[in-house]
Amino acid sequence: MTPERYQRIRAMLDARQTDLTICMENVHKPHNLSAIVRTCDAVGVDHVHAVWENYKDELRRGTATGSQNWVKVHNHENIQDAVAALRNSGMQILATNLSDSAVDFRQIDYTKPTAILMGQEKYGISDEALALADQDIIIPMVGMVQSLNVSVASALILYEAQRQRELAGMYQGPCKVSPEEQNRIMFEGGHPIFAKACKRKGLPIPQVDEQGQIVADDEWWAKMQMNKEAWDQLDND
Repeated sequence: MTPERYQRIRAMLDARQTDLTICMENVHKPHNLSAIVRTCDAVGVDHVHAVWENYKDELRRGTATGSQNWVKVHNHENIQDAVAALRNSGMQILATNLSDSAVDFRQIDYTKPTAILMGQEKYGISDEALALADQDIIIPMVGMVQSLNVSVASALILYEAQRQRELAGMYQGPCKVSPEEQNRIMFEGGHPIFAKACKRKGLPIPQVDEQGQIVADDEWWAKMQMNKEAWDQLDND
């Protein structure tokens, strides 16, 4: 890994907002999934949540290609499990929904730990999800159309959250990502060829030093250079 690559990844990690996230409920169109995850990466969101059917099929179709290497997607079987996980992290739950109790999305304090629920393209957020939310929010519109594309709406809300957090100095200061996660991302993002081989051979992730270089013992390097068959034979001897 070059020094420039290391510094770029380091700067990205330092700006990560670990208490801001999106939860996508049955958002299924690949271009929308890709756009939402890409925006999350752009504003420093490192984990997103999703509830959908056949999610593995969606991921295999190349959802969020590129951004998926930097933003981890957590999949849930139902919206109740997803919201429970978010609440356990101390997050306020916002739902994009046109209702009598909805407020302008810019009136929300996004410096608090926040999860934003985004609904399915055609039908929006389910009644089950709305019942679990703390607050409905809307994006004011003065035209004839009463809704925006889900990825566009996500971007508007996330950039308002970024604006507030930037003013509050939340993009500065110590890195909020755990040391283990930092090391994993640094290894996978800075040494992708070794990372693929490591996963294929079932090797543990090595440490990456402050210069971005791999720190591993001779045994790890020896197994990295072997093919899997030779390694298995060595272990069986």
